[in-house]
Amino acid sequence: MPSANAPGGTGTGYPWPIETTRLGNGLRVVVSEDRSAPVVAVNLWYDVGSRHEPEGQTGFAHLFEHLMFEGSAHVAKTEHMKLIQGSGGSLNATTNPDRTNYFETVPAEHLELALWLEADRMGGLVPALTQETLDNQREVVKNERRQRYENVPYGDAWLRLLPLLYPAGHPYHHSTIGSMEDLNAADLATFQAFHTTYYRPNNAVLTVTGDAGAAEVFALAEKYFGAIEAGEVPPPPDSALPGGLPEPAREVVRSDVPAPRFYLSHRTAPFGTREYDVITVLAGVLGNGRGSRLYRRLVDEARLAQPDNVGAYGVDLAHAPAPLIVSATAKDGVDADALEAGLTGVLDELAAGDITDEEIERAKALLTTQWWRQVSTAGGRSDLLGRYATQLGDPAAIRDQLPSWLSVTRDELAAAAATLTAGSRVTLVYLPSEPAEENDK
Repeated sequence: MPSANAPGGTGTGYPWPIETTRLGNGLRVVVSEDRSAPVVAVNLWYDVGSRHEPEGQTGFAHLFEHLMFEGSAHVAKTEHMKLIQGSGGSLNATTNPDRTNYFETVPAEHLELALWLEADRMGGLVPALTQETLDNQREVVKNERRQRYENVPYGDAWLRLLPLLYPAGHPYHHSTIGSMEDLNAADLATFQAFHTTYYRPNNAVLTVTGDAGAAEVFALAEKYFGAIEAGEVPPPPDSALPGGLPEPAREVVRSDVPAPRFYLSHRTAPFGTREYDVITVLAGVLGNGRGSRLYRRLVDEARLAQPDNVGAYGVDLAHAPAPLIVSATAKDGVDADALEAGLTGVLDELAAGDITDEEIERAKALLTTQWWRQVSTAGGRSDLLGRYATQLGDPAAIRDQLPSWLSVTRDELAAAAATLTAGSRVTLVYLPSEPAEENDK
């Protein structure tokens, strides 16, 4: 039966209603009605990302992000995009280690079209998937890897950080782009089996926000998704790890980069925990904007780092300790050793308990602004509700997020900062290629 949560006050950080149901085939449906504008956002989160990929099948979830736009049983190749855009809507898809999601925002009168399109590619992709389509999209992914990771200065940082942060065999050890060798080696039947396994209604959350009521959405979900059969989804891989690394790791990369850059990273706590909320506020103190500790120390005072390339952020991974990443790029004439000393000096200051109330309030204010900016749109709300339903099991957990950040104390921040020691740190260093020696003349 549907369950309803009454609207919370503005203090909850989410004052809109949340209503949920589960279809007979296991599809979870989340609706958050808002009649302030005649638009709806549809967001379908599949509980499959790079962490679910078995050995030899890395990159599959990301490839399906492309394949899902290439036609299904009743929708011709590229027609999904044409229909949504032709109706005045927008659409996209993303993949990360924990999930893949597909989403569109359309005028409210086109809600039924969006749901029909999503249902058709959930239940009807495999019959339409051809060898030609697969080969074409494999080449697209190869080009994406070259353009985004291999041929861009510092572009492969994430690909290098993951194996340093997570041991071989761990679900987070490899990136979503995956191995080109794995993509090349797999045949059509292997890809079809991957979709059949994971793109099931009982492995998905459908979220609709905006100008539509729960009763209407539940009925349309039953109409278009109800006949799609549930499947046996494999249990998630074991992701258990302690926070913090048992020993430091360091990699130095010499490549065609314009200046030295450092990435300092620590395994912290999983997204969705109180500990990770503390890390999120701490990242704001460290590196969110021009008033942050890193910016003031390394840009304004010591003049070691480039102003547009210094910061700190957490990566919201929910099934193992998530990383906190601190990064900075050297200004012209600054050597790598000086920049590293500046970065580690800032971390040491915080680890010693040097955190001011002013810094904490500033970090919380920025998080509050960012939060309300995201939930101010139907698309932002649908994505967040899908996240909390998929990663934490409860879309209503969205109500606790902002209050949790705002309640973080100075003592909690100091305790978290004290764990960011050199002994558990991953350090990734990019240095410009050494100039080639000139031939004697």
